[in-house]
Amino acid sequence: MLILPVICMILTVIWPESSHADIYKYVDANGKVFYSDKTKNKHYKRIIISKKHTKKRYPGPSLKQLKQRRKKVEPIVARVANKHKLDPKLLHAIIQAESAYNHLAVSRAGAVGLMQLMPATAKQYGVTNRLDPVQSIEGGARYLKKLLEEFKSKDLAIAAYNAGEVAVHKYGNRIPPYKETTTYVKRVLSNYQRE
Repeated sequence: MLILPVICMILTVIWPESSHADIYKYVDANGKVFYSDKTKNKHYKRIIISKKHTKKRYPGPSLKQLKQRRKKVEPIVARVANKHKLDPKLLHAIIQAESAYNHLAVSRAGAVGLMQLMPATAKQYGVTNRLDPVQSIEGGARYLKKLLEEFKSKDLAIAAYNAGEVAVHKYGNRIPPYKETTTYVKRVLSNYQRE
């Protein structure tokens, strides 16, 4: 019977995923079909479950896992920080915020690796394998050094690492008022202070 799949398809257009509404169906004694995003009586049956009910949350790494991951890259961070005259504590703070030291991390936006490099940034800094810890830290460090030299401010460099230089310039060389960026800057600085 093709009617139900067609109706379900129409309902998903009428009630887009962003609304997070479950869809319920009721057929009365005369065979008349009713659809709703709420149960109006006990005879309504849920036929579409919204994402809010199916979305899984994955916990971050345990403190032990974080320490183990960090230990593996500490020599690389020390060497790269020394080479580019960067504070190793700042590199660690960014790596922790970006990937929690997971060299296989991939973001929804397409950033990859320990320092979550986007394809264009990786290419600009000669990174051919964003999953490689050495290349990721080297490319990320070179990018961070450029941002520190450009903005002459740790806070603004961190903000630009997250939102891009254009966004920081757009807001008059201030931290862009994006929730993700302001949260990110606070997280990196908090990591840095704990180093």
